[in-house]
Amino acid sequence: MTRLHRVVLSIGFVLGLTVFTMAAESEKASPKGKAASRPNFVFVFADDWGWGDLGCYGHSTIRTPNLDRLARQGTLFTQFYVASGVCSPSRTAIMTGHFPARHAIHGHLSTPALNKKRAMPNALDADVTTVTDLLKQAGYVTGHFGKWHLGPNQGSPAPSEYGIDEFKGVRDFHESYSLWGKELRAQSTPMIIDETIKFIEKHRDEPFYVQAWLLDMHATLMPSEEQQKAYPRHKGALKIYYSAATDADKQIGRLMAKLDDLGLAENTVFVFSSDNGPEDIVISNASHSGVGSAGPFRGRKRSLYEGGVRMPFIVRWPAITPKGNVDDKSVIGGVDWLPTICRLAGVELPGGLNLDGEDMSAAIRGTSTTRSKPLMWEWRFKIFGHILHRSPMLSIRDGKWKLLMNPDRSRVELYDIPADPSEMNNLAAENVEVVERLAKTVLAWQKTLPPGPVEPVAGKNDYPWPQPAK
Repeated sequence: MTRLHRVVLSIGFVLGLTVFTMAAESEKASPKGKAASRPNFVFVFADDWGWGDLGCYGHSTIRTPNLDRLARQGTLFTQFYVASGVCSPSRTAIMTGHFPARHAIHGHLSTPALNKKRAMPNALDADVTTVTDLLKQAGYVTGHFGKWHLGPNQGSPAPSEYGIDEFKGVRDFHESYSLWGKELRAQSTPMIIDETIKFIEKHRDEPFYVQAWLLDMHATLMPSEEQQKAYPRHKGALKIYYSAATDADKQIGRLMAKLDDLGLAENTVFVFSSDNGPEDIVISNASHSGVGSAGPFRGRKRSLYEGGVRMPFIVRWPAITPKGNVDDKSVIGGVDWLPTICRLAGVELPGGLNLDGEDMSAAIRGTSTTRSKPLMWEWRFKIFGHILHRSPMLSIRDGKWKLLMNPDRSRVELYDIPADPSEMNNLAAENVEVVERLAKTVLAWQKTLPPGPVEPVAGKNDYPWPQPAK
């Protein structure tokens, strides 16, 4: 080969490398290239599904093979907290990154008359920035299917005002029946998953964020005869509850399989959680759902004890999240959802959001994380069931400590949660300085909240102890 040939070849190689590099940089900078690198999000949010209702969280009888597989393929978190012991405020925190009481959503949104009685709005204010607003603005297509409960009344803001492109609520699946009704209740989870799958198939070539918010395991449960065949040897309430849970798990498995079939699973953040603890059996329509499990925890739905607000949280992101990992250290809250998801999506947060949550994406990526902000709760209403579940009105979790108290200090309870997750050993008397520090924080926070009525029984655990006859 002559020197001239070598020079020509060298020049050709340099030019070719330059063209290749420029093309690669152009692809990286283009919207399509950027979209391809961003993860998709699938958020399955169950209803009244307790921490202990999954095999991977310790249940010995309920069969949840798909959720157990999700945990094996991703990371299971044991210290995830929702922002309330009931649905609407819990969901408000997910959508906004705020403690729900800031928006006067103290309990479940109901009829205008009941909302007014409780000094609550009829819907979440559509002017508040939501996680779907931010992702939509960043180029994601957004969807929501199933329970919403952030504006169920006529005249509530349209889903599009919250940044949701495609939406089907419980009244939108059938022209005559709600998913809550006896006609459709047993098929509610299959129908919600069907719509979620259609959304994913439609937008498979775009970055997407979709919420599949189930009705299961909320009362009233009405699994079909076919669904109940999964538990031929069980009777009564347990058969009903177990059958509904296992069928819901089956439907979630269909959704997981669809992501695999479409080749989307690797770069999809798939999350499962629940909005609050299991219902109490004393509620009139909860004779079946009232047998749900809060695992080892004290408290059920409405309670600020662990069983009411500490929920299952499983994250699978095969490209990033460690497989088969159990994170016992990271304390994550529902208020962290918005900043965490935005960080994972590469979405910069605008100024002025004043979030109560924080970015916990490092935990999702596999590094246990110590939070910098406390989690706080307020419950102004009655708590049903056994007196052991009836918590004080206020609660704060900061580090290993959790303080529960009434504003008038009629009850003050302090627990070392990692050492005492069942909240049985009150350490308030031995840790006065810790009590005062946390009390100062939570009482100051409560004073910033919108005023409203407090039920006379709120924060009380009185029992009508037998008294001698007068």
